[in-house]
Amino acid sequence: MSPRSASVNEELRRRSRERLLQAAVELVSEHGYDATTLGDIADRAGSARGLVSYYFPGKRQLVQSAVHRLMHRTLEEALEREPRTEDGRERMARAIDAILGLARDRPVLMRQHMAGILQAEGFMQCPEQRRLAELLREVCVRHGSADPDTDYPMLRALLMGAVYAALVPGVPMPVPVLRAELFKRYRLDREQGVPPDAEAVSGGTCDMDLSRFFATGSPPDCSEGRPDPSAQSK
Repeated sequence: MSPRSASVNEELRRRSRERLLQAAVELVSEHGYDATTLGDIADRAGSARGLVSYYFPGKRQLVQSAVHRLMHRTLEEALEREPRTEDGRERMARAIDAILGLARDRPVLMRQHMAGILQAEGFMQCPEQRRLAELLREVCVRHGSADPDTDYPMLRALLMGAVYAALVPGVPMPVPVLRAELFKRYRLDREQGVPPDAEAVSGGTCDMDLSRFFATGSPPDCSEGRPDPSAQSK
């Protein structure tokens, strides 16, 4: 049996990491952060438990990366949905609705995420967070920002604050009220994005199948380490 190529090994590692991210989102959504162990996540992902520490320093880092992935892909999906548009105001409205929608539809997960950021480890940089940041920064640019390096952190802070306000136990603020305030700040029309009445008609936007957000499909056929014929023809 020939050894696997470096590219095949890299793809297998990537898919293994993706399965761990998806499993973390699912389990924390279902049971909360404290009740979810690294062993639980590895078992759900179908991975050896030692692989978790290979990819992530600990549970907090894994869960933050997983939530940032979900936020990034949710935002990306909202921005690219039909009818596609390059209009900066519409894209800002979609971005706001996408993040507030996560607070509304996945309160356990997002509450645990916000609590984790307030822990001693704080806000952690990771590839998933950087992709989310790039997308939100681009939203600011499309919206007409003359100084995205200043306007992006403000947008991030306002969205984080709105999510926090929506999820504070005992005194949560209604998502439509928070939406209205953010829309007012960015001079958006209520009908842009996904208006609350449209969500009510459709029965909400929460989809429990998260597989489309994580590249966890079938691994490449690498049982014999054969080269890819299509690669030879290129």
